[in-house]
Amino acid sequence: MSHVAETAPSSSSDSSSPVSLPWVTRLVSMDTVSRNPNLGLIETVRDELRAAGIEATLTHDERGGKWANLFATIPAHDGETNGGVVLSGHTDVVPVDGQQWDSDPFKPEIRGDKLYGRGTCDMKGFIGAALALVPDMQRAKLARPIHFALSFDEEVGCAGAPLLIADLMKRGVKPDGCIVGEPTSMRPIVAHKGINAYQCCVRGQAAHSSLTPKGLNAIEYAARLICYIRDMADQFREQGPFDELYDVPFTTAQTSTISGGNAINTVPAECKFQFEFRNLPTLDPEPIFARIDQYARETLLPKMLREHPSAAIEITKIAAAPGLDSSEQAAITQLVRALTADQDKRKVAYGTEAGLFSLAGIPSIVCGPGDIQQAHKANEFVALDQLVACERFLQKFIRSMSVEAHAL
Repeated sequence: MSHVAETAPSSSSDSSSPVSLPWVTRLVSMDTVSRNPNLGLIETVRDELRAAGIEATLTHDERGGKWANLFATIPAHDGETNGGVVLSGHTDVVPVDGQQWDSDPFKPEIRGDKLYGRGTCDMKGFIGAALALVPDMQRAKLARPIHFALSFDEEVGCAGAPLLIADLMKRGVKPDGCIVGEPTSMRPIVAHKGINAYQCCVRGQAAHSSLTPKGLNAIEYAARLICYIRDMADQFREQGPFDELYDVPFTTAQTSTISGGNAINTVPAECKFQFEFRNLPTLDPEPIFARIDQYARETLLPKMLREHPSAAIEITKIAAAPGLDSSEQAAITQLVRALTADQDKRKVAYGTEAGLFSLAGIPSIVCGPGDIQQAHKANEFVALDQLVACERFLQKFIRSMSVEAHAL
């Protein structure tokens, strides 16, 4: 595959075979598990776009520049590059460690009517479909520009997209809307929960277990904080607030990892655990964390200090992504609803980068190929007819952005 134009026939509307397969399989073949650099993929896309006459801007992370975001614009017919709509996707995928695959997850394979491989569903299928239709975008007489936004490290807390968005703001680029192509079975999603993840380190004092009063058991006090978080989760479940349009209609909280201690006969001096809560977008996450922090500082820590003066509780935020609550009146919402002929109001518990774009003043909606139930699993796949549906959606989208459509 040499150039974008060579990888993308102009139409898939009369075929059941996705024209985006070369792009999707190429992307899936690149191992971009979040712990690995994504720069090879980003530079490949940049070079292909450049060969098609489209320049891209990269924003790098601080880890030696081996992770990067990409932002590129196909201008309107009059050269305008501001406004328009962003097609957004993340390039990282989750690990395959410990999963039992029937084929190499990074050698995409068609079996029956499905394409298997890590990232086929989440979310290289959407990215590949969009890139495959770049020639169609260039041939169209666009009334408004179309942008591409590809990010890194979405799977570990949406770490890359904020850098991309900050760069857009700095350069004065203000799109009118954004479509995030996470797997939704090509149905519009107008809202999702926020994600807030933290690490807590409880520090006590080691001692021989026969002399427990001389030590301070970090695990036991960590357990009290964990139970407090669970009590908060139970309260949300029982008392709300509720939004029945979500599959889980209330804010959730949980502890996900824990480690501490080194021997059965030693009072543990340290215990670390990670916890998260996923808030309804109508609920401010700061007061939720404030309750946890206040309990740690004002209830637990004084008790610990009475046992040993070196006691400490340290809580660090490790990831955060705002929720999304799209306005039905927003032009991007109405556009995607029209293109999909779908007026149902859907909300999901998982998070996306759409909340970040929305927070930056870019109205956003989520719509992409594949079923979220397949994401992150062994034998992840995207149905071929979902890729075709995505291509048809994007072709309609391109026409809607044309001068001809705007003249109607």
